[in-house]
Amino acid sequence: MLIHPDTSCLLVIDLQEKLMPALHKPKRLLKHSRWLIEVANHLHIPVWATEQYPQGLGSTLKSLQELIPAERILSKTHFSAAAESEVRNALNAQQYNQFVIIGAEAHVCVLQTALQLKQQAREVFVVEDCISSRRPEDKALALERFRQAGIQVVSREMVAFEWLRQADTDAFRYISRNYLRNL
Repeated sequence: MLIHPDTSCLLVIDLQEKLMPALHKPKRLLKHSRWLIEVANHLHIPVWATEQYPQGLGSTLKSLQELIPAERILSKTHFSAAAESEVRNALNAQQYNQFVIIGAEAHVCVLQTALQLKQQAREVFVVEDCISSRRPEDKALALERFRQAGIQVVSREMVAFEWLRQADTDAFRYISRNYLRNL
């Protein structure tokens, strides 16, 4: 199955101020996540973000907040964003069929969100180069579990090309020049 630009959204899970420094390769995660968020914005793909208990873990990173509309950054206390009523209601109101998921931690909030969305008969794509955990071993286990559950594991470049669909467009030329050549 391909990721469709007209029925998908990008869901950014818990890339927050106090959690980020504890993650494995946080600079890489931030760089790759920002890349995909910028591509999504340019292609008019809706971007949503969650914040796990922001009173304790802080807000979404400032460099990402500037790319996501404030009304699409939602707080949660459930590990699964799909279990949080405010998040669930906001996403269900938009009737997305496909969710492209990035964020942290791969083996906790990303995993539980992806599994619950899959249980709701949604198509779920987890972007391998845009997720992290504190320990690489936990990320590896999460990737294995995603695959076992039938969740698609993809790269940010795969997502960009599937959203783009074809090469003979202004959008492709812009994304190619500004993002794909700079991987």
